[in-house]
Amino acid sequence: MYSTPEQKYQRIQQELMAGAYALGGVSLIGTLWYRLVEGWSWADAAYMTVITLATVGFGEIHPLGDRGRLFTIALILMGVVSIGYIVNRFTEAVIQGYFQEGIRLRQQRRLMESLSEHYIICGFSRTGRQIAKEFWAEGVPFVVIDSEVESVQRAQIAGYTVFQGDATLDDSLLKVGIERAICIVAALPSDAENLYTVLSAKTLNPEIRAIARASTEEALQKLQRGGADAVISPYITGGKRMAAAALRPQVLDFVDGILTGADRQMYMEEFLLDPAYCPFVGQSLQKAKLRSQTGALVLAIRRTDGNLIGGPTGDTVLMPGDTLICMGTAEQLRSLNQLLGPINSKQLRRPKNI
Repeated sequence: MYSTPEQKYQRIQQELMAGAYALGGVSLIGTLWYRLVEGWSWADAAYMTVITLATVGFGEIHPLGDRGRLFTIALILMGVVSIGYIVNRFTEAVIQGYFQEGIRLRQQRRLMESLSEHYIICGFSRTGRQIAKEFWAEGVPFVVIDSEVESVQRAQIAGYTVFQGDATLDDSLLKVGIERAICIVAALPSDAENLYTVLSAKTLNPEIRAIARASTEEALQKLQRGGADAVISPYITGGKRMAAAALRPQVLDFVDGILTGADRQMYMEEFLLDPAYCPFVGQSLQKAKLRSQTGALVLAIRRTDGNLIGGPTGDTVLMPGDTLICMGTAEQLRSLNQLLGPINSKQLRRPKNI
């Protein structure tokens, strides 16, 4: 069972608090003894307790009998044990940097609370690293969650926002703002872990889009039944791409050039037509003149019923809730985004190098 930095910090904090409570209890016992048993004043009782626990070597305030001296010996031993425990825990906290870790955790907690409409990458293995690289190139806000210390450190070195935790647990997903996220990518090495993650994510945020990695066709079907909006099998997808590279190499190079990478000249983006803001709903593509006004090309239209219209003609009518799949330069797509309305469900993301 691994321990997260937050759990380690909480443990040392609890141990220091336990030591402080023990020392406080010993001080209370000593004060009550000298006041109630020896009959001293409260001030004398408290003073005697403090100088005894501090072992400063002062003499007795009032003469003590054998019983009082035996109690004082016991009080000294209890005080030494309590203070020694506190010093030991405090030294360990300083040496291992738990106080600095506490500051970092508070900063991380504030960062997580500030995240909104972000993406969550579960798992920072080879697949997760590639996803993070693409998200970084697109300039989208995202957070990585992984339970392995090495993976967390690797993500930190890359400059990504990262949280160490188990992505299958509701508590971990809540800490990375699952209720405010728009998409979660389950790229954990185990199909079972990806399934648990998708189920947890959909329970906590039914509106979130869930993408999952599957190693087998059986796992692919189970993840789809579990609520994943899209399931990707690296082996199936890799095989298809290798076949395409063999049969249609130029087509594959072109598609890769507009889908991935930070040094692209052409991009593809999707836009959701909101009838409350889009002035072109109900018009044909020819009448809307999107191509002539922006230069962006409408490649396909996805209807609300799931029907995909590839290569729409000028007579194709734009309907409420349609998703336009468009291609163009960054400026062309940005112009199209502004033309379709002041508020879009799919806002164009500007790559960092533009």
